Amino acid sequence: MNNRYRLSNVAKEYLNTFQCILDDMIDGMTKADITNSVSHNFIVQMIPHHRAAIEMSHNILRYTTDIPLQNIAEGIIQEQTKSIENMLDVKEHCSEKTDTERDVYLYQRRVDRILEVMFRSMENARTTNNINSDFIREMIPHHKGAIEMSQNALQYEICPELKPILYAIISSQQKGIMEMERLIFR
Repeated sequence: MNNRYRLSNVAKEYLNTFQCILDDMIDGMTKADITNSVSHNFIVQMIPHHRAAIEMSHNILRYTTDIPLQNIAEGIIQEQTKSIENMLDVKEHCSEKTDTERDVYLYQRRVDRILEVMFRSMENARTTNNINSDFIREMIPHHKGAIEMSQNALQYEICPELKPILYAIISSQQKGIMEMERLIFR
């Protein structure tokens, strides 16, 4: 986190919690049990990603009084909780769908690049005493990462039951980015 400001106690509490959530997400995504199934690999890396968004949203809800931002955070909690449930419902079946060694390698190589950019962008998000803006600057690269991971997975022969979940992730995250960008520039 880059910080050029003297932070209030509230901002420090918010940012410390954010950093713990981010660290847990990075750990969960980078240490996920990768197999010879692109479908499985997507699910086991996206679940900690979504869990982090849910926790980050609960974190901002503890502090913000901005109603539109509260609505966005509550929407993230609702949508990503449902997405996790959907992924867990198909995980066992989709994990049976195997891919070539080359496809798994190419898929995961792209995921690793996406994660590197996302993690760095989130860690280096500007921090201020305006935690509403901080949340948005942290969450936009998070959403972009989910979109790119989903688009990457769709380039491979994934489990058919996973496809609608990926399309829903792309749609909801794109909508969320637009809503957050409108808030930060108002």
